Amino acid sequence: MPELPEVETIRSQLSHYLPFKIVSLSTTPELKQNILHTELPIVNLTITRINRKGKMLDFVFEDGSHMLSHLGMTGTWLIGESIKSGKHTHLTLKGHTHTLAYDDPRRFGHLYYFSAGEAEQKLRELGMDLADSALDLDYLTQAIKRFPERALKVTLLDQKLFAGSGNYIANEICARAGLRPTRKCNKVKKEEFPKILKAIHEVLAPALASGGTTFQGGYRDSSGEKGMGVQHLVVFYQKICQMCKKTPVKKIILAQRGTYYCPKCQK
Repeated sequence: MPELPEVETIRSQLSHYLPFKIVSLSTTPELKQNILHTELPIVNLTITRINRKGKMLDFVFEDGSHMLSHLGMTGTWLIGESIKSGKHTHLTLKGHTHTLAYDDPRRFGHLYYFSAGEAEQKLRELGMDLADSALDLDYLTQAIKRFPERALKVTLLDQKLFAGSGNYIANEICARAGLRPTRKCNKVKKEEFPKILKAIHEVLAPALASGGTTFQGGYRDSSGEKGMGVQHLVVFYQKICQMCKKTPVKKIILAQRGTYYCPKCQK
């Protein structure tokens, strides 16, 4: 699933083509069946900026209305002078010089058209963005302590606390902080919270710089290219821990998600 670095990469790339006036729109039946939850009266509107909170893209139009897009597991936005429409291209927005298209093979994405107030209310459902500079040690500590009996990794995945996190990010944060993903939140020691905060930055920065992370058959950016962030992973989908370079990574299932850790480096 596209996580914060992947969604931010798409946001940044699409923003180079703004303002983008929509002159025509075409959809597939699957868009309304599976993805679109509102009407979409956006023909002749102009996208003036694109924001992001967590994994949600926020397309802002010149009249103050918003189109919110969650990419689900396999969604992406493609842009180019022409887009070759495939069987998974469910929304095509033609501009004067370029075409913007939403492609989603598994159709787990979500799309909404809202007024400014409705969009604000929807975005308020999300917690603090994982890349927000306001996510400080105090916020991190209070968020993790909120559910004392939860496993640490499960709390790091909670979008109402850490918007933009996802499975690979949560695994990697635990690894770089030296904590097992199964550690209960009430067992995280005071001196370990700064390590978690530092680990968040250590995971996000290289992933963002690499254009996101693509796993087999997964994420593509707005030009259809794969992200190269996999080279920075230390435990996720790794056979050998890339921190100690010698310990086999152990895989377990935690809250129905594949979970990876190094028995030596994480306590």
